Amino acid sequence: MPLFMDRTDAGRRLAAALEHYRGRDDVVVLALPRGGVPVAYEVARALDAPLDVYVVRKLGTPGRAELAMGAIASGGVMVRNEDIIRHLGISDAQAEAVAERERAELERRERIYRGGREPLDVRGKTVLLVDDGLATGATMRAAVSALAPREPAAVVVAVPTAAPETCDEFRGMVDEVVCVETPQPFLGVGRWYRHFSQTTDEEVQDLLARSSSSQR
Repeated sequence: MPLFMDRTDAGRRLAAALEHYRGRDDVVVLALPRGGVPVAYEVARALDAPLDVYVVRKLGTPGRAELAMGAIASGGVMVRNEDIIRHLGISDAQAEAVAERERAELERRERIYRGGREPLDVRGKTVLLVDDGLATGATMRAAVSALAPREPAAVVVAVPTAAPETCDEFRGMVDEVVCVETPQPFLGVGRWYRHFSQTTDEEVQDLLARSSSSQR
C-alpha cells in the first residue's frame, strides 16, 4: 500500500520529523528538482525557512536510463558508480557523452527556476537537502559532495522514504539523516506514493516564487 498520497502529503510528514529545526535563523532548505521541490516547499513553509533548488542530474546508463551510473551537480561535481560502470562495461567516452547531455539540462534548469534570483548563501548554515525519496542515492551523493566547497555548518539529508541501506549509507556522510519511511523491499520511490506524476518546470518556478515571496 502507498505510504503517501502525493508529494505535498509527504512534505508535511517530513516537516513533522524536522520540527526541531523550526524557528532557527541558520536553517536553509535546498530541494533536488524536480520531484523534491513540492516536498521541500512544505518543509520550508512549516519550518519558516528559506527555500532554493540545488540542481543535480542523474547519469543514466546507456540503454537503461533508469539505472544510475552516477550524477552531476552544480559546481562541476560528478559522482560515478564505478561498480555499475565496470559491470556493464561502460567506456569513459560513453559516460562523458551522457554527462555532457545532462550538464546542458542542468544549466537550463538553473537559468529558469530562479527567475534571476541569486542562489542562497549556505556558508555557515545548516542545510536541509530534500528529495521525494532515495533509491540508489546517486543524486543525493552528488548534492552532498557539491555542497562541501560552499562551507555549510551542517548538512542534513531529509526524505519521506528511502531504501533502508541507502538511508544507512548517508549516516556516515552527513550530520543527520531523516528518512520518514524505510520499507523493505523498497521497489522504487514511486511505489510508495498514490499519486506520483512528474513535477513540471512551471510547478517548480511557482513554488520557488511563492516561497521567496513569503520570506520577504
